[in-house]
Amino acid sequence: MISYSTVPHHEILCIDMKSFFASCAAVQLGLDPVTCYLAVIGDTDREGSIVLASSPKMKSEFGIKTGNRLFEIPNDPRIKIVNTKMGTFLKTSTEITKLFNQFVPKECIHMYSIDESFLKIDGTERLWGSTQETAEKIREAIKQQFNLPCAIGIGPNMLLSKLCLDLEAKKSGIAKWTYEDVKTKLWNISPLSKMWGIGSRLERTLNRMGIMTVGQLANYPLALLEKKFGIMGNQLYYHAHGIDFSELGAPVIQGQLSFGKGQILMRDYEDPKEVKHVILEMCEEVARRARNAKKCGKTISLSIGNSKDEGGGGFQRSRTIPEPTNITMDIYRTCVQLFDENFNNSTVRQISITLSNVCDDEQLQLSLFEENKVKERELGYVMDAIRKKHGPNAILRAVSYTKAGTSRHRNKLVGGHRA
Repeated sequence: MISYSTVPHHEILCIDMKSFFASCAAVQLGLDPVTCYLAVIGDTDREGSIVLASSPKMKSEFGIKTGNRLFEIPNDPRIKIVNTKMGTFLKTSTEITKLFNQFVPKECIHMYSIDESFLKIDGTERLWGSTQETAEKIREAIKQQFNLPCAIGIGPNMLLSKLCLDLEAKKSGIAKWTYEDVKTKLWNISPLSKMWGIGSRLERTLNRMGIMTVGQLANYPLALLEKKFGIMGNQLYYHAHGIDFSELGAPVIQGQLSFGKGQILMRDYEDPKEVKHVILEMCEEVARRARNAKKCGKTISLSIGNSKDEGGGGFQRSRTIPEPTNITMDIYRTCVQLFDENFNNSTVRQISITLSNVCDDEQLQLSLFEENKVKERELGYVMDAIRKKHGPNAILRAVSYTKAGTSRHRNKLVGGHRA
């Protein structure tokens, strides 16, 4: 039996800036973010460009949301269509974090993403009142200073505050979950991918085990979950009971750490050689991110999305190699194998690469029969240092200078979008 008397009882706020990009753009134009009709586009000059954010009215009345295309937006005089300005959005996000610092110390703030943050407000009652009152004051301060709407979920840990935000507060504005709400509000969650920390692949695995709801996960034998998933099985079990032992800012599920890179290509790629050029560029970035964290991984995943002109589709495949790596060419060779085995000569528009099954870089095994491994590993770190000092375009692979290459253009962007 679970005893909640021995688990963490903090006061955690999970704050989400509603339709952040669209709201910021609306304020810049002197519009009300809640009532205006506005969409933020990656590039307004391209009909196929993706909608990055849309205002609440665009979502409710026109059904236009993130992922739609520019050509899908109706021709309506009320609708404003604007280019993304990532530099401005990042600046606003930074200013909002400074506002949070007026309520709690910096160590009690964790920026989960550009538009979402966790605040630990333990011990602030004498300053700001109850947890509910503090949340209301923060929400009002954001409204007054930035004219931006937000939603706040409150919980005794990061997990419950995030779930409270996603499943209740985004509709009501501010909501609070406690451990007493676990059975009535958490256990009914289905599909499992609605549970923070459970992705589609893990969901499919759990479904094959007969686990369809969070309640079924909570009542599944702990020993069997640990046998199947190791330490992650232990965490899944406790998370299903609403218990999260992680500190502010730590990964929700240990062992889920991965390094990835995905992009929607600027045009359709019909030549598989060109696709491999982009794959090599992306493997370089995935390897760099792993090296930057002093990590390496054994499982390499490649996802290919076909052009919508061909009806979409594609494939996603993974392969686990014998030894963990963060060497670009190791990752690339595996990706090419997966590509050659599964590619059906369709036009490619989207590519994603992930390195998972991660361990510390010190655990990288260097074979006596592969003398170049040491040099390749060191070369990767040297190239990273050059790019860090002189800019991402200071040293590139030759494929980046072909017509298929995308790195030179994308390195000029902020967060993959116009600054």
